[in-house]
Amino acid sequence: MAEHKADDQTEQEPHMAEHKPGSMDITEQERTFEGFIKITIRAVIVIFAILIFLALVNA
Repeated sequence: MAEHKADDQTEQEPHMAEHKPGSMDITEQERTFEGFIKITIRAVIVIFAILIFLALVNA
C-alpha cells in the first residue's frame, strides 16, 4: 500500500484554471434563457386561450 502512495505522488494532477467571478462571457446563456422565457410565456398564453375557448363552448 505504501508503494501505491509513492506512485501517486510522482504523478502530477492537472491544475484547473483559476476562476475569476464576473469574467466569463455569458451572452449565449442569456440569449438561451431569454428565448426559454419567451417560449414559456407564449405557451402559457396559448393554454389560457384554449381553456377560455373550452369554457365558452361548454366543453
